[in-house]
Amino acid sequence: MRLTRYLLALVSGFALTFAYPRWNVGLLAWLWIFPVLYALWSNRLFSLERKKSRVRHGFKVGYAAGLAFFVPNLAWVRHSSRVVHGAIGNEWMGWGPELMGMGAVLGLSLYLSLYWGLWGSFAATIARPRISADGLPTDGDSGKLFSVSLESLRSAFLTGAMWVACEWLRGIVMTGFGWNGLGVALHSNIAMIQSADLVGVTGLSFLPVFVAAIGYNTVLRFRQEIRTSRVRPHADFFLAICLLLTNFGYGVYQLSRPSGESVRLNLLMVQLNLPQGEKFLARGTGEGVEEIYHGLARLTELFVTRPSENKPDLVIWPESALPYRFHDPNHIPFLNDVLGMGDFSLLTGTDIELPNEAMYTGAALMKGTFDHHQLYQKIHLVPFGEYLPLREIPLVRAALGNVLPGDFQPGTSTEPLLLDRPSGVQLIPLVCFEDTVGRLARKFVREAPQLIVNLTNDGWFLQSEENEVHLANAIFRSIELRRPMARACNTGVTCVIDAQGRIPKGAKLLDRKGSVFTKGVLDQQVKIEKKPELTFYARFGDLFSIIMLSLCGLTIAGKFILSRKQKTAPAETASGANTK
Repeated sequence: MRLTRYLLALVSGFALTFAYPRWNVGLLAWLWIFPVLYALWSNRLFSLERKKSRVRHGFKVGYAAGLAFFVPNLAWVRHSSRVVHGAIGNEWMGWGPELMGMGAVLGLSLYLSLYWGLWGSFAATIARPRISADGLPTDGDSGKLFSVSLESLRSAFLTGAMWVACEWLRGIVMTGFGWNGLGVALHSNIAMIQSADLVGVTGLSFLPVFVAAIGYNTVLRFRQEIRTSRVRPHADFFLAICLLLTNFGYGVYQLSRPSGESVRLNLLMVQLNLPQGEKFLARGTGEGVEEIYHGLARLTELFVTRPSENKPDLVIWPESALPYRFHDPNHIPFLNDVLGMGDFSLLTGTDIELPNEAMYTGAALMKGTFDHHQLYQKIHLVPFGEYLPLREIPLVRAALGNVLPGDFQPGTSTEPLLLDRPSGVQLIPLVCFEDTVGRLARKFVREAPQLIVNLTNDGWFLQSEENEVHLANAIFRSIELRRPMARACNTGVTCVIDAQGRIPKGAKLLDRKGSVFTKGVLDQQVKIEKKPELTFYARFGDLFSIIMLSLCGLTIAGKFILSRKQKTAPAETASGANTK
């Protein structure tokens, strides 16, 4: 029986992997969970387990499902170690780099699966449906007309709430890694994800889990009704259908709602498709620096000097586009030459070192000359990429200190950058994977015309699915905040996303074969609302997820207090009897 549980868990976790890029089988976001629910809830598999044992085995089942999901889902992480050692493709890099990359995948998966294990313990105990397939009275079904529907709703709600709570915790604990939550699996169903402007992408995860749990309970109830020949109202099922239709209807409304008065911004985004190894070489030895300068300047000049009425207002280069730190004298003349090509602003990713300050990575917005610039210092740093966690521990320093000899420091300012033209337009600068962190992006939102701009370099992961995975996580920032986004990437995906999370036709840089891994430019005109709304999510953030976490915490506390009272009551009764 125990082996069956874990096999079902592995099937569920592995199946969910196919809902994300590269496969994008969106239907699996709704179906993957049924095997693991059976493993957690079936009387055949858990009938002999005591309550304490259910907590432990529920954790193991959830943890197994998590591993089956995260190991293949995060397989692209291994390339970062290989790239550090010079990989430009899938060539073998030696046991050291290959094992380090595989260890990174496994270590991250082992940690992230803990949250699935917590969910499994909760689902196998507190959220477990107290419904008998034989129609026998239970704590959740007293035999009344709607009692079994209410029990089904209780079970499904708590199961969905705990899933949301665990995903939210996963995104904040130890700086957080919230990629590929269940809500992201819905990315291709554009109507169903519009409610992210209310609950955030983490809150979207509630609906698939809730609906699946109701579906499971409905099958259980059908078995009960066949055996007892007694049919009772399926209020839980109809409520789940109503919730689905309401969410879909809200999405259709948002997609069809006319936009307000807008300002037009002409964009030019440059993608060099530069291997990370060449960036390392340029910074370390200076070799290839001129080629980088020439590539950026030539692709920019082709468009900013063309005879056209729609010349760019803003040119965007990706993260770490410049081979040296921003204030390095080597590239100041180069930037002045580029800015002198026309009347436009230039936004580029760069490392920033100011006098008497720490080292930062971030972005610089310039207009006219190098001296006329605004800086953004990146706030959410990448662990093991931009800083080494627990560096002070000797074992960590000895193992990884040579790979990452120094740390960037996080910035603190969440003030948008301001464009000179069109006047009043603000930029929300998000560097690297900051465009996957909703709680950060919302802090930049103002009641003004705004464009989210992501500067990233996904060249660390070669030509894997990571580029598309990053994009699938990023589109939710546009929906949550109702702001369009421009993404300028070194190796793709360079694109424009509208305020509903859609990529308009022609707004994605591709080569003739449809690949995002190409050198070129994307020339686009973006409409930005002059008076955009402040969404519920922009105002209150992950309030829905925090409420779900609080409710689950209160439920656990209530169960703990009740169990303590039940344990002490017999002892007090026995003591009273002995006294008499």
